[in-house]
Amino acid sequence: MDEIIGAVLCEDATPRDFSNLRLPQSYRAGVVRKEDVGMFEGMASADKDPRKSLHLQDVPVPLPNAGEALVAVMASSVNYNTVWSSIFEPLPTFGFLERYARRSADAARHDQPYHVIGSDLAGVVLRTGPGVNRWKPGDRVVAHCLSVELESSDGHNDTMLDPEQRIWGFETNFGGLAEIALVKSNQLMPKAEHLTWEEAAAPGLVNSTAYRQLVSRNGAGMKQGDNVLIWGASGGLGSYATQFALAGGANPICVVSSAQKADICRAMGAEAIIDRNAEGYKFWKDEHNQDPREWKRFGKRIRELTGGEDVDIVFEHPGRETFGASVYVTRKGGTIVTCASTSGYNHEYDNRYLWMSLKRIIGSHFANYREAWEANRLVAKGRIHPTLSKVYPLEETGQAAYEVHRNLHQGKVGVLALAPREGLGVRDEELREKHLDAINRFREGEAHTS
Repeated sequence: MDEIIGAVLCEDATPRDFSNLRLPQSYRAGVVRKEDVGMFEGMASADKDPRKSLHLQDVPVPLPNAGEALVAVMASSVNYNTVWSSIFEPLPTFGFLERYARRSADAARHDQPYHVIGSDLAGVVLRTGPGVNRWKPGDRVVAHCLSVELESSDGHNDTMLDPEQRIWGFETNFGGLAEIALVKSNQLMPKAEHLTWEEAAAPGLVNSTAYRQLVSRNGAGMKQGDNVLIWGASGGLGSYATQFALAGGANPICVVSSAQKADICRAMGAEAIIDRNAEGYKFWKDEHNQDPREWKRFGKRIRELTGGEDVDIVFEHPGRETFGASVYVTRKGGTIVTCASTSGYNHEYDNRYLWMSLKRIIGSHFANYREAWEANRLVAKGRIHPTLSKVYPLEETGQAAYEVHRNLHQGKVGVLALAPREGLGVRDEELREKHLDAINRFREGEAHTS
């Protein structure tokens, strides 16, 4: 790996230099193992510990087939699907790999007794397979996590509707929490040159997800002046939604769970903020019954912050815990756009507030290539800033996933793979200075009450 790292760090390295690099026989990867699938059986989700199930091990290097690329991973990051993979919920991911393997001989490589997880990366192309023309060895890239086949007409209007749509590193193997990753060439996008490797790896999944969910016509179609309620507004997903709302002329109403997280939202430029813990909202009386009085109290608080208006859009991702309140507080004719459901998949709400008020619920899942490209373009232009709270070495991927599982983070948690230290990979120093001004405001907000 030293030869690869040396080439990446050498500013004069050419595509030919990268093409001539010898590929190693194996690489280090963060994996879950098929033999461990039952290790948490009978335990509550909150008690399952990714540090016990995530391992660092050597795995063979897969060579790229047609339409694929092999990438040297400088940095990656942890998403909530990393947590799901590591605690084998909602299902062990090996079932996804087994089903994918039955599709073709090429796909059969993904069915292994280990699963290299991770759905983000920033790195350098090492090899490309037949039919890849847009990318070449030495290109500095990031990857989005949509894997599609596009052999059905269903996916050609929106690739997220492809019947063979999968999330790379979750429903496929050879993901980004590793020194090398295998991707389809149409997952690749240019790396933002004012960002470090770890910063560039952070936005991918969550930035694209937030873009489709909030901005795209496939999601809520946010417009100027919209009041947008954003749950978890300082977190890995919500922080991008907050930035999109501000950049697009909307009014984010940021819901957070601490004074520290409220300060982060203020540092991003948000003014309307609700600390749900400080204000004591309890949307569930007990495990089976919600409290409509709390929905009403929450709606009243929102109107105090908006000058008497209800929200046009609710950016929903906690799921079961908040969904009843989300439906209630949305204005007549408004939109609840939902993904993830990190607090539970079984949503309950009073349908009278949906049907009688002509509200819409839109399901949103990641993003198509165009949406991911547009979201990445805004990052590359310095309009959207990665929110990275902490960076771990690859050896501590389990600890990184544990922090996300326990909600101990403020934004994304990064992981260094081949990058020998933080701070490398910047080429555009002028835009870097503007980026640092914004990041320093975020960090001042984060440190304000710590």
